[in-house]
Amino acid sequence: MAASYRSRQGLSTRPAAVGGNSDEIQLRIDPIHADLDEELTGLHKQVRQLRDVAREIESEAKFQNDFLNQLQMTMIKAQAGVKNNMRRLNKSIIREGSNHVMHVVLFALLCFFVVYLWSKFSRR
Repeated sequence: MAASYRSRQGLSTRPAAVGGNSDEIQLRIDPIHADLDEELTGLHKQVRQLRDVAREIESEAKFQNDFLNQLQMTMIKAQAGVKNNMRRLNKSIIREGSNHVMHVVLFALLCFFVVYLWSKFSRR
């Protein structure tokens, strides 16, 4: 048998009639607290607001998910493009031969020589 329950708002429970399902509960509304309709209306408005907020959250989550998917596809395409260009550059360097290192070393020696001469002539 279900225990009797009484709320502050005037709702109380009582066991169902004998022979009925033991899980059933009957509610009795105390006429002293007749403003329950107003409270139910207020609760209904709050539930509607929560539902609208949940829908907005769902819509924003779908938008963000689509945006992330597009960004991921863009990144995959960019990565493939960079990889392709690196392969072309490596082939070009191998095919034409590379004297770049020699040019850099000669440029460094030239700069060192210029600085050396400048320091020699500036002392006089």
